[in-house]
Amino acid sequence: MLIFAEMKIGMILFWLLPLAGMVYASWRTWQLLPTPIWARCVVIALMIGLLLSMFWLFHNGLNNLSLGVATFFYEVSTSWLVIFLYLILVFLVLDVCKLFVPSLRPLLHHSVMGTAFVIALLVVIFVGANMQYRHKVRVPLRVTTSKALKKPLRVVLMSDLHLGYHNRRGTLARWVEKLNAEHADMILIGGDLIDISVRPLRETRMAEVLKQLNAPVYACLGNHEYYAGISEAMAFYRDAGITLLRDSVAEAEGVQIIGRDDRSNGRRLSLEQLCAKKDERRFTILLDHQPYLLEEAMQNGIDFQFSGHTHYGQVWPISWIERLLYEQAHGGLRKGATEYYVTSGLGIWGGKFRIGTRSEYLVMEIDSAHGTDD
Repeated sequence: MLIFAEMKIGMILFWLLPLAGMVYASWRTWQLLPTPIWARCVVIALMIGLLLSMFWLFHNGLNNLSLGVATFFYEVSTSWLVIFLYLILVFLVLDVCKLFVPSLRPLLHHSVMGTAFVIALLVVIFVGANMQYRHKVRVPLRVTTSKALKKPLRVVLMSDLHLGYHNRRGTLARWVEKLNAEHADMILIGGDLIDISVRPLRETRMAEVLKQLNAPVYACLGNHEYYAGISEAMAFYRDAGITLLRDSVAEAEGVQIIGRDDRSNGRRLSLEQLCAKKDERRFTILLDHQPYLLEEAMQNGIDFQFSGHTHYGQVWPISWIERLLYEQAHGGLRKGATEYYVTSGLGIWGGKFRIGTRSEYLVMEIDSAHGTDD
């Protein structure tokens, strides 16, 4: 019940905060524009229409549109949501500044110069933000364990690819090429491989691209697989040749991999239940999409936990909110003998912008302090 209450509160905030911001930004835009009233009406209507179009599309389903049209509206509407947030922030900063610098006030009322400044500032911010998103950061990590290994291992870990209407086949192919260059012993995915629908993945045959990964792939589910439809999502994982660990354990290259079902399933097994039969002699990696209750991994003898989900907010200042919501919103952590890494994700939900955050994948080298297990 607690999980669903959190989801309900989150959805209320998701809808209400943009609507409240819409009123403020529309009012300030009306004051700023140097155009005739009819032109200001058109601009405000377009701003509101783009924002509301996202709500309408997600409520009524992008799958009812052709793939090209659905892709266009997804890209535009979700990008506008982020741009709109920064339009609000720009206006807030300018409103504070004019309290201390009264000479700024004429530039914020029916001003050509003020309008040009706001537009130019947003263009600079979001061109840079898109470039930041497209740059994928390789995060190296070395782990030494007291447990025996068959050999030193290289493991690539990634999460939150959000393949779908915006991260499409060509993008995935570039990611696969980059990951294959690591020549990993295995690849682990920490959930949200799929964005909001399996349909664009199937129509563009993304499973064929994922099969080109040159190492065994293991994954756990994320909340977006539930949004997309859990049965269809699981079928796609099978078609892509990915071993899906849904409250199950696998052994590969002498290490144990535990994949938890996502928190969206209120009846998933406890970590204690999953660990009941694990081999204490083996190095154990836990894939758990949402980084809640991190102490459970330490209490159950997990050596390394990998999570995603947070995206580290994608853009500032949402990243600050994520830091309040999670014990660890991004990066590495150690609790007792357990090491953790919460990734900001390789892909992204919605508009392809990162401000104050990064897109990343993890390359983990695992060595045994006692050599290999012959």
